[in-house]
Formats: sequence, structure tokens, C-alpha cells
Amino acid sequence: MSDDRKRKPEKVSDVLAAVLERAGLTERMAQAGVIPEWPRLVGAQIAAVTEPVALQRDGTLVVAVRTHAWMTELSLLEPELLRTLNADASRPPIARLRLVLRRSP
Repeated sequence: MSDDRKRKPEKVSDVLAAVLERAGLTERMAQAGVIPEWPRLVGAQIAAVTEPVALQRDGTLVVAVRTHAWMTELSLLEPELLRTLNADASRPPIARLRLVLRRSP
């Protein structure tokens, strides 16, 4: 019998964590945790007109925004938003926001 057959099964979560670690993606996955938390972090009013769509390698969070007026408002609020997004010291910080106009369906 080969050594592979003698090994105990591993949890999928442990295998995935090891793969992410080897690929150097552990920090980015932690950083991407702001995406599902977006509505709670920015509040209902901002969440209603925005959607985080991507996280770039340099730590830039790309956010789709419904209108030009909101893009202007959010650009002025960027320092405050970054403080809120980066309040959890256990994850790597978001470096900046890149606001893009959301295309109409």
C-alpha cells in the first residue's frame, strides 16, 4: 500500500487554506472580507447606491457607483470610508477606493 492511502483524510478548509498560503493569496482573501461586509461598514444609504466589484493587487477596492453626484460625494468621503473599512486591524488595509460609474442594465 502506498503512503498516500495510509494518510488520514484532511478537511477541505485546511487543504484550501494551504493552497491559498502557497499561492500567496491569504492576505488578499482576508482583505476581500470587506466586500461582503460593505453594507454594514458603509451604512444603508451608501450601500444602496454602490457595489464593491473588485479588489486589486495593490489594495485598491473598485466600487461601482450609481450616479456622478454620488461619485463626487464618495470621493470627498474617501478618507472617512477608508478609516471605517480599515478599522479591523486583523486584515490588511484597503489602500484606496476607485470609484467607477455603474452601467445601466
